Amino acid sequence: MLENYYRELVCFLNAKLGNRQVAEDVVHDAYVRVLERSSDTPIEQPRAFLYRTALNLVIDGHRRNALRQVEPLDVLDAEERFASSSPHTNHDHAQRLELLERALAELPPACRDSFLLRKLDGLTHLQIAERLCISRALVEKHIVNAMKHCRVRMREWEAH
Repeated sequence: MLENYYRELVCFLNAKLGNRQVAEDVVHDAYVRVLERSSDTPIEQPRAFLYRTALNLVIDGHRRNALRQVEPLDVLDAEERFASSSPHTNHDHAQRLELLERALAELPPACRDSFLLRKLDGLTHLQIAERLCISRALVEKHIVNAMKHCRVRMREWEAH
């Protein structure tokens, strides 16, 4: 259901932000947020919820950027020091990464490749479409399906 709004939302944000790459990134993050939400309550108006989530991410991004410009360098250094994780956190992270790799391995090659080219290599949808010789719409569909599949599998495996 949510996939239907993907292109529309990218166009909307691209018009607002004037940068298609940033718009695609925000929409990806919005989809991930919506797909990973822990509530079992169904979303009554998915389109409105998705738009609100995306706009909140844009606003948060602007706030973060505005704050970053006035933060002294020692604050940033301290943040990095505190961000270093414990061995326990690293183990959890490694386990989640392993589960994610397993989930990705279950996907059809074009779906997995679209997702990885976007998330790991940072290619645009157009670049992925050209590289894989498929339509841009299919690239978008593959990426959304991959995110959905990974979310579902991760939840299943983490529940056991």
